Amino acid sequence: MDYEIPDDIRAYLAVLDKFIDDEITPLQMQDDNNRFFDHRREHARTDWDNNGLPRPEWEDLLREMRRRADKAGHLRFALPKEYGGADGSNLAMAVIREHLAAKGLGLHNDLQNESSIVGNIPQVLMFRDFGTPEQADTFINGMLGGTHRICFGLTEAAHGSDATWMETRGVRETRDGVDGWLINGEKMWTTGMHFASHVMVFARTSGDDGAARGITCFLVPADDPGVKIEEYMWTFNMPTDHPRVSFTDIWVPESAMFGAPGKGLALAQHFVHENRIRQAASGVGAAQYCINESVAYAKTRAPFGKPLASNQAIQFPLTELHTETEMIRNLVYKTAAQMDTMSKPEVAIYLSDKVSMCNYRANRLVCEAADQAIQTHGGIGYSRHMPFEHIYRHHRRYRITEGSEEIQIRKVAAHLFGFIQPAKEGKS
Repeated sequence: MDYEIPDDIRAYLAVLDKFIDDEITPLQMQDDNNRFFDHRREHARTDWDNNGLPRPEWEDLLREMRRRADKAGHLRFALPKEYGGADGSNLAMAVIREHLAAKGLGLHNDLQNESSIVGNIPQVLMFRDFGTPEQADTFINGMLGGTHRICFGLTEAAHGSDATWMETRGVRETRDGVDGWLINGEKMWTTGMHFASHVMVFARTSGDDGAARGITCFLVPADDPGVKIEEYMWTFNMPTDHPRVSFTDIWVPESAMFGAPGKGLALAQHFVHENRIRQAASGVGAAQYCINESVAYAKTRAPFGKPLASNQAIQFPLTELHTETEMIRNLVYKTAAQMDTMSKPEVAIYLSDKVSMCNYRANRLVCEAADQAIQTHGGIGYSRHMPFEHIYRHHRRYRITEGSEEIQIRKVAAHLFGFIQPAKEGKS
């Protein structure tokens, strides 16, 4: 197996670095924009008097970054060429996401907002693969053009990791001769509602509670009178754009159904493996950044007349983390490369456990690396004048979201103990 990064990907990293140096870093340093990244970052980003939402000027800066990245041809890299992308592979995206995260906190890659010069835009492919021709035309063009922004309404307060027990209901109802659905329910963590045009609302339309079949996805206009933001959930890392939203007596026509009736969970799972491997790659990059910064600091900090780096109490934990980072990086690259040889259904059968391994171990790794960086740097590491507390608070959420690490471990165990079809010979 060739463990070298392919030449074309390595060359593209150099192109991205130049773009960051020429376009993005100057923008970050312009007009005190760096306040969003230095010790003032949480306050600069958060409108504390407006439900803890992102400040408009913070989101304006992110939009300008994405506009420049799109103009330069980077933002849509992972999308098919028909949508202005470059058909970026899973391996390429893993390498890129790690590379950008390893640069540390900056406008080029701020994952608190899932914002990067190389975008992760899974909803475009969801509309391509599940939407009607009219939906695909409207929403893909709308999302890429900035006129449509879609939120994801799946999770419920009482049914976090298991959507099959959701209480939101969709009932057939005809109005003025038009067939449609009446929707009632409530969703948690409906990220981006403050600027959404539509919400993907998942509701049970048939079947019994606990059944995977019978859940349908609907495209609900966010400005419908029955859509109400009940509260924004303040989180470990602020600002927040994660509200609890109620949907009361919302009627939508049959044309608002997204995907096949009763098979909505297929949409929810559509991009899960790509998301998880990219998230894992970002975790590896952020962990390496924490390690590198700690090693550099330990070489220059000299309490009691000698560098911190001469102490095994400093060397050993960083060496352990560095070793684990190397191992997880190689598993991420291998798994991403294997994903590029398979269809989505094959990935779900043969690689789902490997993706889960990458994801939960990388998410745990970056939290441990950030914590050790704080410890190595001492008092200044604990302060917001260093980025480690921000990295820890941000990446800590990924041990819960995108499938908690317990869910990921359960997936691996199901493959290991044979509860899920074993890995195909030659694919493991």
